[in-house]
Amino acid sequence: MATNPFTFLQEVRAEAGKVTWPTRRETVITTILVMIMVVFASFFFVAVDQTLRLAVRFILSLGH
Repeated sequence: MATNPFTFLQEVRAEAGKVTWPTRRETVITTILVMIMVVFASFFFVAVDQTLRLAVRFILSLGH
């Protein structure tokens, strides 16, 4: 269904007005929490990677 571009922009603006935007404080807190989770996730994946590396190295050394 074709829509007039002017009508479309009016509808987009009306929908954007319905959005509940986060406050600055909420945005800062959420950003900090995301950064903390990224650090924890990176430590977790490094630990898993090192554990698997050691396990594979051990298994391969059994053949020598």
